[in-house]
Amino acid sequence: MRAVTIRDKEILVEEHPDPVPGAGEVLVCVRAAGINGADMMQRRGLYPAPAGSPQDIPGLELAGEVAALGPGATRFEVDDRVMAIVGGGGQAELAAVHERQLMPVPAALDWPAAGGLPEVFTTAHDAIFTQAGLRPGERLLVHGGAGGVGTAAIQLAIASGAQATATVRREELREQVAALGADAIAPEGFAEYGPFDVILELVGAPNLAENLSALAMGGRICVIGVSAGAKSEINLLALMGKRARIHGSTLRARPLEEKALAARALEREVLPLFEAGSTRARAGSRADSKAPALTVPIAETFPLDEAAAAYDRFAEGGKLGKIVLTL
Repeated sequence: MRAVTIRDKEILVEEHPDPVPGAGEVLVCVRAAGINGADMMQRRGLYPAPAGSPQDIPGLELAGEVAALGPGATRFEVDDRVMAIVGGGGQAELAAVHERQLMPVPAALDWPAAGGLPEVFTTAHDAIFTQAGLRPGERLLVHGGAGGVGTAAIQLAIASGAQATATVRREELREQVAALGADAIAPEGFAEYGPFDVILELVGAPNLAENLSALAMGGRICVIGVSAGAKSEINLLALMGKRARIHGSTLRARPLEEKALAARALEREVLPLFEAGSTRARAGSRADSKAPALTVPIAETFPLDEAAAAYDRFAEGGKLGKIVLTL
């Protein structure tokens, strides 16, 4: 098979042996695979794949058709449309994935949307609901609202009946972020728009002190991105005074059981909202009831052979949503 390959921090497309599905695994013929910040870090040698995943083939998410079933795999049949988060190896023509990590692709989604869905929507759903406990009527602040996880978090919050505000550094993208249902603001002085019950931190340490100022009593800060820095000083008295919580999370290195639980939660609570005819719970922001409540914003797609250009486009920034490789 052909796959995106990291060699000396460069992105190439090379031949690799075809994977063979093991017990409980499914061989997926990949049709689309999203590019994420973790792939960029892996390319730089800063975020190695977990044990059992390819170290030289990046890709944390994929979508495609079931090509073969390993011993004991029974959840899906050959030719079913599936998608998943994987530890690595998603940006390849073939991938062996445990069936418990796989999810069915909603009928309304094309391949690029399916390939850009699993990582960002699972990450956002797990962070703001499973961990931070966002509830209807509460206020969510998303730092980095134009990225894949940011656009997912905004839509999920609105669909749940919460309110969303998002910081967006590039002024030209704020209107597009606002179209998803959020109040899109500049990053500077964001605390003036609080208080917020939950803050999803995708930028990192520079925001932490002001996050505490912007937090409501009993508020929660969930840190899942540190692209702007990983170390900061905080005022513990402010944390105590607001009875606040700060926690961090990653998905990639979680064991199979935890990834499977996150996938089942997404199947129950999120995937139905991608189907045409679904409605936004308490949102009332779309008059067309036939439109899906959730979408996967795609900034640009690239064929596998242009993977290096796709990574360069990701690094440029200034995009709304996902960069996706198509096969």
